[in-house]
Amino acid sequence: MKIEEVQSTTKTARIAVHTHIKGLGLSADGSALPIAAGLVGQEKAREACGVVVDLIKSKKMAGRALLLAGAPGTGKTALALGISQELGGKVPFCPMVGSEVYSSEVKKTEVLMENFRRAIGLRIKESKEVYEGEVVELTPEETENPLGGYGRTVSHVLVGLKTTKGTKTLRLDPSIYDGLQKEQVTVGDVIYIEANSGAVKRVGRSDAYSTEFDLEAEEYVPLPKGDVHKKKEIVQDVTLHDLDASNAKPQGGQDVMSMMAAMGKPKKTEITEKLRTEINRVVNRYIDQGVAELVPGVLFVDEVHMLDIECFTFLNRALESSLSPIVVFATNRGVCEIRGTDVLAPHGVPVDLLDRMLIVRTMPYSVEEMVQIMSIRAAVEGIEVEESGLKALGEIGARTSLRYSVQMLTPANIIAATTGRNSVTDNDVGEVDELFFDCKASARLLAKSDGYLK
Repeated sequence: MKIEEVQSTTKTARIAVHTHIKGLGLSADGSALPIAAGLVGQEKAREACGVVVDLIKSKKMAGRALLLAGAPGTGKTALALGISQELGGKVPFCPMVGSEVYSSEVKKTEVLMENFRRAIGLRIKESKEVYEGEVVELTPEETENPLGGYGRTVSHVLVGLKTTKGTKTLRLDPSIYDGLQKEQVTVGDVIYIEANSGAVKRVGRSDAYSTEFDLEAEEYVPLPKGDVHKKKEIVQDVTLHDLDASNAKPQGGQDVMSMMAAMGKPKKTEITEKLRTEINRVVNRYIDQGVAELVPGVLFVDEVHMLDIECFTFLNRALESSLSPIVVFATNRGVCEIRGTDVLAPHGVPVDLLDRMLIVRTMPYSVEEMVQIMSIRAAVEGIEVEESGLKALGEIGARTSLRYSVQMLTPANIIAATTGRNSVTDNDVGEVDELFFDCKASARLLAKSDGYLK
């Protein structure tokens, strides 16, 4: 018999700009490690973000804002992603860019509110009573048809369920018998029945009936453990926007006119304030009853200076709402005009909104830090770079920008491969630098000439 190697069908993850970010890289006492979790340098900014993470986890920072301010390529987006990695997958993290709010179909404030609701999670805990076990008896009890005639109807059904702890016989409603027939349940199957709804689910065939065949269509499962009657707690994580969207869909009829009206509606529709208020009321009732728990997440707004004065006015109100996430803004602007006005303000944000923010400044990277970042990126992208190549990339990054030097990695690797080498040297980096222009070099050329068009 020949056994061939089977290739895995698991998809390989794509490498993005911030794939290497795994957290904030803080020690147990909250101090920033020089190089950790894919981040290099920016110790003060990382420690400040660590404090913010602790505030979010203790649920004492809902409705507050953080502003990451610094020059382009100083790691603002990386810090925001580091915060999301530290919080874990259960806390909602909703990234957006300031220019996303400008749409011809939906109001600017509606886009902002939608993203606000995406960043607020609701953890619903539901306790279900279930009967689970292997079917050892399945007997429908029939009686005379009460309407007369010769037919007989099922009055009830006796189901015997067996687990490792024992056996229990249940007397069930005829409607549950219909569910058993739909699932094609027979003696020897493992099933579970929900006590609240009467829903029947066939899990599989008991492994006691497994045969010696090499190939069989049946799925065998082990005998359930514990008692036949169990209480299961199911935890479901949803966002407030999920609740809005599911309740906003119009429940039309099945006739032709209803279907034509649904087709004629625009794809993107606004969710009314009345509906959101109603959902908030239901959510608050669930929280008071202890059925649900509110999980304030993080809304990350990059390029916040792209928002206009109407959006900033709306943010003032939205941040003071009882159901509000933690908002992290990022900008690379200094003193500039607030969009939609001729008023100058720091970072292009009105002063009354800046008062509500904690501001974290990111500093430019040194040459040594750039070399470390380049080595991390090279390892993530699977590129072998020699020390001389890393040093050359660090120097180019200091002269131009970190983003330009990161983009040079792959072209330098291609040039090294064409010459028959596996590792990138400083000569390859120098050749790529001669082939391509960075933004500063291109601007200098344009300043010397009269431009491309006469």
